[in-house]
Amino acid sequence: MNPKISDFGMAKLIVVDQTQGSTSLIAGTYGYMAPEYAIQGRFSVKSDVYSFGVILLEIVTGQKISTFLEPEHGEDLLSYAWRHWNEGKAMQLIDPTLRGTYSPSEVVRIIHIALLCVQENVADRPTMGSVAVLLTSGSISLALASRPAFFANSRIGSSFVSNVDGSHSHLNEPEQVAAANSPRSANDMSITELYPR
Repeated sequence: MNPKISDFGMAKLIVVDQTQGSTSLIAGTYGYMAPEYAIQGRFSVKSDVYSFGVILLEIVTGQKISTFLEPEHGEDLLSYAWRHWNEGKAMQLIDPTLRGTYSPSEVVRIIHIALLCVQENVADRPTMGSVAVLLTSGSISLALASRPAFFANSRIGSSFVSNVDGSHSHLNEPEQVAAANSPRSANDMSITELYPR
């Protein structure tokens, strides 16, 4: 597989030698946006990596992140892929229309790389350069993937935040109070606010 997509726009917000930043102007398509950016306005060189991982999972599964909902467990695409990966059933994720047209070991490797890209902890995600190398070389061993962001009980959106450099920070007290008083949902994205006419 030859990677062709590597810039989803977040990289343009980062100046040379900058690895992370923050903004109050959130723009993009939910589902593809890294959760730390969508929820907290925090972006980094790893934000586009998250988006690329979502795209990889969409290609392999034939499903769109915005419309996929597994009815039995109520899972989104990332949670569904993670569960199948953990249960050793990664081959069940593959789009049926692709069957017989691929190398099983190559597709399982792509799923593994996609799960590395969408990990909850920003510091655990590979760089885009590393992703390109991993996709083009089948001989490089892959790190263990940890749970994806937006997985049930995700720490993103809580007072505990993982930074791109691996350090951790906490929201200050006013931010925690604001977070505690704001509406919540299982994934911090599907909140409906009703307004009277």
